Amino acid sequence: MINVLFSAKPAAWAEYRVSLETAFADAGMDVALATDHAPDAVDYIVFAPNGPVTDFTPYVNTKGILSLWAGVETVVGNATLTQPLIRMVDDSLTAGMVEWVVGHALRHHLGMDVHITGQDGVWRDTVYPPLARARPVTILGLGALGTACGQALTTLGFPVTGWSRSPKTVDGMRCLHGADGLRDALTDAQIVVLLLPDTPATENTLNADTLALLAHGAFVINPGRGPLIDDDAVLAALESGQIAHATLDVFRIEPLPSDHPYWAHPSVTVTPHIASTTRPDTASRIIAANIQRHQTGDQFENQVDRVAGY
Repeated sequence: MINVLFSAKPAAWAEYRVSLETAFADAGMDVALATDHAPDAVDYIVFAPNGPVTDFTPYVNTKGILSLWAGVETVVGNATLTQPLIRMVDDSLTAGMVEWVVGHALRHHLGMDVHITGQDGVWRDTVYPPLARARPVTILGLGALGTACGQALTTLGFPVTGWSRSPKTVDGMRCLHGADGLRDALTDAQIVVLLLPDTPATENTLNADTLALLAHGAFVINPGRGPLIDDDAVLAALESGQIAHATLDVFRIEPLPSDHPYWAHPSVTVTPHIASTTRPDTASRIIAANIQRHQTGDQFENQVDRVAGY
């Protein structure tokens, strides 16, 4: 018998219980899944950072912490966490992010807001968007999500530059890395998509200096992490026209406070951290497969590098 502790909000337990039990059974695993196992009896923890487990010290026999979230920045620095931490990498999560990013990129590229919100009876048939091949896009972050979004935009004809901290190669994309590469990637970009992890090294990647590198009137799309951008710098760039619009799904404080200037700004779109989410059916199968893999002596997939922070 394998004892698996589920540690997340009660609403998540209601969503995941049946999916996890089904995934374990389909994998032929004898699993006792519960929210109240004795700590020293727990073999694995299915974990969300907003759940009840914050001190991992009592879990002396636990072999792995399997996160329901793709981001691990809120737990990776926990001093009590000595067990392997595994982040969620799910094709459904990736597909959802691709659809959200492509949708908003096309929205800004085609200037859809003008027609959706500007029905004033004036026939303006002399203004039309450029072709995608004339609109350079930069993706900051070339993990699973950034790579998939960049490749999807490439298939639509956008010239895509991807940037990461270390060298990477992605078919169809210009890939840059390091500090010099970041400046090159941002210079004259007309759409910038942020999909970096939240680490001390990535905080305020978009700031007054880097925003000034973009093409005047560029669009910023952030479905990654709130601290990746300097909010004051973004607001200033919007006021000056350096940025035409910012579509933001993630924020330093969530829910975004009702008095935050983003809510009322005419050139900001706020979405409530819904760009992509973990689906219980697919995530449960991934968790079951990873536990089964470890039980048979193989390494976990997608184990977090504590030094890098992701």
